[in-house]
Amino acid sequence: MDMEFTAWSSLHSVMNAERDRRPFSGATLRRILDFARPHRRRLLRFLVVSVAGALLAVATPVLAGKVVDAIVRGGPSDTVVRLALLIALIAVADAGLGLVTRWLSSNLGEGLILDLRTAVFDHVQRMPVAFFTRTRTGALVSRLNSDVIGAQRAFSNTLSGVVSNLVTLVLTLAVMLGISWRITLLALVLLPVFVVPARRRGARMASLQREAAAHNAAMATQMTERFSAPGATLVKLFGRPADESAEFAARARRVRDIGVRTAMAQSGFITALTLVSALALALVYGLGGHYAQQGTLEPGAVVSLALLLTRLYAPLTSLAGARVEVMSALVSFERVFEILDLKPLIAEKPDARRVPDGPVSVEFDGVSFGYPSADKVSLASLEAVAALDDRGGAEVLHQVSFTARPGRMVALVGSSGAGKSTIAQLLPRLYDADAGAVRLNGVDVRDLTADSLRETIGMVTQDGHLFHESVRANLLLARPEATEDEIWDALRRSRLDGLVASLPDGLDTVVGERGYRLSGGERQRLTIARLLLARQRVVILDEATAHLDSTSEVSVQEALAEALEGRTALVIAHRLSTVRAADQILVVEAGRIVERGTHEELLAVGGRYEELYRTQFERPDTAPHAVG
Repeated sequence: MDMEFTAWSSLHSVMNAERDRRPFSGATLRRILDFARPHRRRLLRFLVVSVAGALLAVATPVLAGKVVDAIVRGGPSDTVVRLALLIALIAVADAGLGLVTRWLSSNLGEGLILDLRTAVFDHVQRMPVAFFTRTRTGALVSRLNSDVIGAQRAFSNTLSGVVSNLVTLVLTLAVMLGISWRITLLALVLLPVFVVPARRRGARMASLQREAAAHNAAMATQMTERFSAPGATLVKLFGRPADESAEFAARARRVRDIGVRTAMAQSGFITALTLVSALALALVYGLGGHYAQQGTLEPGAVVSLALLLTRLYAPLTSLAGARVEVMSALVSFERVFEILDLKPLIAEKPDARRVPDGPVSVEFDGVSFGYPSADKVSLASLEAVAALDDRGGAEVLHQVSFTARPGRMVALVGSSGAGKSTIAQLLPRLYDADAGAVRLNGVDVRDLTADSLRETIGMVTQDGHLFHESVRANLLLARPEATEDEIWDALRRSRLDGLVASLPDGLDTVVGERGYRLSGGERQRLTIARLLLARQRVVILDEATAHLDSTSEVSVQEALAEALEGRTALVIAHRLSTVRAADQILVVEAGRIVERGTHEELLAVGGRYEELYRTQFERPDTAPHAVG
């Protein structure tokens, strides 16, 4: 069974390592060692126990040969008993060491997985929004799962396997050569008959494995997109279920066919090892028996050689594939380091300070901005492209300047794509300005701590995003220490307390993926309740009522009036009725502020605002509402 497992592991390693043959630098190896340094004591204990297990593996066949010799010679029975007891003690010790090895291996491997996953997760959280707009979520999750586990195997499996197999091989060969060098060398001649074809077979199977991985990834992407609430709705409305099913089934059938070929390769691989091992054993028994009959070799030596031979082929096979195992593990480390080496564009300064206390003013001073190119925020492997798009950096905001005094509302209006949302995203540092400055109470946001920005600035977007968690969990995201009374107060002020009270589990009701168990208006009011609970001093509303019907809009507007009371507000609106009461309205076109003033002032000017207003309210079904 050990040899069968080793054979399949070797083939599997070859197939995996063939997927990537990038060169590896000494710097990569040094980083791996640096990463493993905190675990060096556990790693050393693991290696010591592995070596001890290898020593015991060689001792048993030698003692078995001595038992045979004692029986053949007709010596004292207590000698045989003592040898048998010693073999039993070694078996018990070997079993105990096996458990200890397994415990140390699990402890070391899981510890490395924890460190790697935490490092990658924390690093990804610091990446800018531009990173997430380009990256395939599945590819990123794969780095946290399969690649981290692949890197962990370098320590828990590959390293210990190389050490223990090398010790076993050296000791076994030394003992076998000491017993009979002729028989040992003849037995080893058969090894290439197994190893060489196996490696070639593994290389051929690698291309099939790559194809299967590509099909599996495509099926996973198809399922992820089609099984989400909006994806399923889109397919039902505009998709072709029969074609979708046929496409999925074609990929699944190809994966099935590859699975059958892989299973047959596994069977053939194990059969080859079993056959070669049986031929080698026949050689040992035949030639060894001949020497024993001639009196040039002890009968017990023949038995020892046979038992040692069964322990020789497994480490030989594993060491033959050690290089590809190491390469496979290094590929995983490289892919993990690739994420960790991607520097976040937005970083907190070492001497960053908190937002000053009291009411907050917002100032944009000559702000210009262009979205970063892909090569600055992403990786080709995460986007599934051969090369990153190097376009980008073109200026989309030009010398934007305005001030929102404490407790006042500034509204941004204009055509779609004019740059309104981009302006809003610079305030909480989702992006950083290329020129000019964005200030809170006179302090550049780049000089403020990320925590204080989150505590100061709240944002409600048009999609009202919620996590697939309970109502309570979605609300406490804003302020985990909030009490039950504070939660219900926020729900009451957002006109949502009655609905939540009527839900089957109240606050503990799960809202579904992206909150799809709630209506659009209910989702928006829940995000407003989260804003109220956070008690942030600056509020950004980005098209918060854009997709709501008139009835839902009225409810949301009432909740927004509560959210904006006494706060500095930046409101982006397509419906001009929602911003008539703003203290200042900024008309944005092509990344520039082309008009500014109150509602009445801008109508009197007769410019772009008046044109937008006339276009909207010439529709008979448009009834103006005002925030506040």
